[in-house]
Amino acid sequence: MNGPMIVTLATLVAASALFISGKIRADLVAVAALIVLMLSGVLKPEEALAGFSNSVVVMMIGLFVVGGGIFRTGLAKLVSRKLLQLAGTSETKLMFMVMIATASIGAFVSNTGTVAVMMPIVVSLAFSAGTTPGRLLMPLAFASSLGGMLTSIGTPPNLVIQEALRSEGYGELKFFSFAPTGAICLVTGILAMLYLRRFLPKSEGAAAAKTGKGSAGELEHEYRLAEHLLRVQVLKDSPVLDKTLLELQIPSRFQLTVIEIRRKISARNQIFKTINQEVAGPESIIQEADILYVHGPREDASAFAAEYGLLLLDAPDPAETGGSKGGAYATSDMGLAEVMLTPESRLIGKLVKESGFREKYRLNVLGIQRKDQYILQQVKEEKMRFGDALLVQGTWEDIALLASTASEVIVVGQPLEESRKITMDRKAPIAAGILLLLIVLLVTEWVPAVAAVMIAAVLTVALGCIRGMEEAYRAINWESIVLIGGMIPMSTAIEKTGAAELLSSGLVNSLGQFGPLALLAGVYITTSILTMFISNTACAVLLAPIALAAATQFGANPHAYLFAVSIGASMCFASPFSTPPNALVMSAGRYKFSHYLKVGLPLQILMGIVMIIALPLIYPF
Repeated sequence: MNGPMIVTLATLVAASALFISGKIRADLVAVAALIVLMLSGVLKPEEALAGFSNSVVVMMIGLFVVGGGIFRTGLAKLVSRKLLQLAGTSETKLMFMVMIATASIGAFVSNTGTVAVMMPIVVSLAFSAGTTPGRLLMPLAFASSLGGMLTSIGTPPNLVIQEALRSEGYGELKFFSFAPTGAICLVTGILAMLYLRRFLPKSEGAAAAKTGKGSAGELEHEYRLAEHLLRVQVLKDSPVLDKTLLELQIPSRFQLTVIEIRRKISARNQIFKTINQEVAGPESIIQEADILYVHGPREDASAFAAEYGLLLLDAPDPAETGGSKGGAYATSDMGLAEVMLTPESRLIGKLVKESGFREKYRLNVLGIQRKDQYILQQVKEEKMRFGDALLVQGTWEDIALLASTASEVIVVGQPLEESRKITMDRKAPIAAGILLLLIVLLVTEWVPAVAAVMIAAVLTVALGCIRGMEEAYRAINWESIVLIGGMIPMSTAIEKTGAAELLSSGLVNSLGQFGPLALLAGVYITTSILTMFISNTACAVLLAPIALAAATQFGANPHAYLFAVSIGASMCFASPFSTPPNALVMSAGRYKFSHYLKVGLPLQILMGIVMIIALPLIYPF
């Protein structure tokens, strides 16, 4: 072995040991390994940094943004709910539909995000069906990994082997090239779980995850705000036309608060949406045909409409406000929060209208909780007392400003964190259209795959499925990006120094005498064991060049061997800590480590046996 090869192998062993120990973050280990290879001269600086410009990394960034838009708009939740409604209360049907719904979503977005969206729905359905969530949550986690094998973008290892084959001249894998193996994985997983579920918890004892009082949806329901939400339409020649809300002084003259203005967009702008929603503020200008969403007594709304020549409409339908709890109060822009008065607050004893919430913080006080009483009428004339909880409404940013600057009140919860939980349901059709466009571009190959993903990511931000670039950046799992960007050069070093050939020769010499099937089994089993200790992305990056070199030396079709790497890296079920989805469901499902050994280990072994038999049939040696 030459010097560069020794350095490369030593770095590989050290990095693998650190990955397994888990004492240092995986992305930091990857960057440290990169630095070692660069300083030792194994890689030139441009080779060491090439990983961060690799198309796989760029595609992963774009896919995180698109996936964030799918989750943010509630599209994933909508699809999953529709599918799960078909299951009824049968546990068998529920498990089947949970796995189908999860795999369907996981084929296009990250498995971690899929599980995060599905978990509360599945927990709720489990209790409704009279079963414990532990019967469904492990199948949910496993299905998220199974679904990732259905498409080229479903899981990072798929992107890794796709790039490995392309760079070595074996052609580009199509978007659905993974579908045959993915379908076999999914069918195997579902059938196996029908038997293995007998080892899942049977006792009723798992508690549903609680979001805690203070979420916007809970506050709307608790204060029964939907009963006080009314709509008023502005008619032609009304005296309010072209006036600001500040000029009209509606709150002081009527016991009403204008919380939102909706207006039709001109015909030339109706490509993507026809209704514009605007958070009502002092400077909001009223236009003809506007629909004002007002909070307050119906008699005051009637008086307001009569005086200004407006049309009082029916209360808004729950579907148009985003849910059954009066979704016009809490949207992606506007929020609700409870405010508690501190014992020394100078607001104690003052009337609500003298509090300055509206003038200083642009917040409306919609109600007061006083012990077990909820005050929603004549709120502005109420004197504030210590122990009162004031329900305020305004933009999330203004609520956050109150929380960070006001010393006399305490805002319950974290406004900006809560705002990120609000899905923009009206954008769901746009997110669906973007996903469909992405699939069409990837399937037809009208543009390169990386360009298709970038187009979809830009459209996700530009069309408002994610609220601006800051939200897009938060949707990206930067640890995964740095990890794969740092590990791709390791793959280059393994090939460049001859380490891949050395390691693959060891595989070929030890297993090749038993035939190509034994070599394939060796690749799969090695990957399957290693992925229990390190991330599936790092595992795929490390083993892809070795498997490719082994197949080349043996003169076999490399597709079967690289698919073995991708599937082996992704199908890890035997440990709760091997994948984020497995870890996510552990607490809510009340699982012990033994549950993963009893259910996940047999499934992982069975998956290996099935795929070692199936891969040569799909990709003959």
